[in-house]
Amino acid sequence: MDQERYGALGLENQPSFLLYACSREVIKRYRPYLDNLGLTYTQYLVMTVVWAEETVSVRDLGRQLYLDSGTLTPVLKTLEKNGLITRRRSREDERVLLVSLTQAGSELREQALCVPEQQALCGDLTDAEARQLTGLLNKILAGAEAE
Repeated sequence: MDQERYGALGLENQPSFLLYACSREVIKRYRPYLDNLGLTYTQYLVMTVVWAEETVSVRDLGRQLYLDSGTLTPVLKTLEKNGLITRRRSREDERVLLVSLTQAGSELREQALCVPEQQALCGDLTDAEARQLTGLLNKILAGAEAE
């Protein structure tokens, strides 16, 4: 193969592939901790927002997590079925669907405190490297939002 001409097509030279592969590996490492909580990774992400805000609109939740309603709705239904959240229409505007934390969801937050700490061990990054990576990833997301 002509490396000069086609080298950019190599997987190792495509940041999108590297982000994809890293994402899959990191999520895989979350699995044992999340299995103990009875959550999938996407459910965990939803719960992190609900834990922080206690009540949030589905629209804001989707915006924060970069998820569309087609992905978010089944996740919310499962979390509600499991008693971790409730969904209800806003009294001010019936078009707005609100997600709220339940007592069981609040109790699960206590159990989840170990997850970020355990995941800090994911990889051999120093604290400075982890901050730098976080900054770069936020920059990529900001650029995607601007488009």
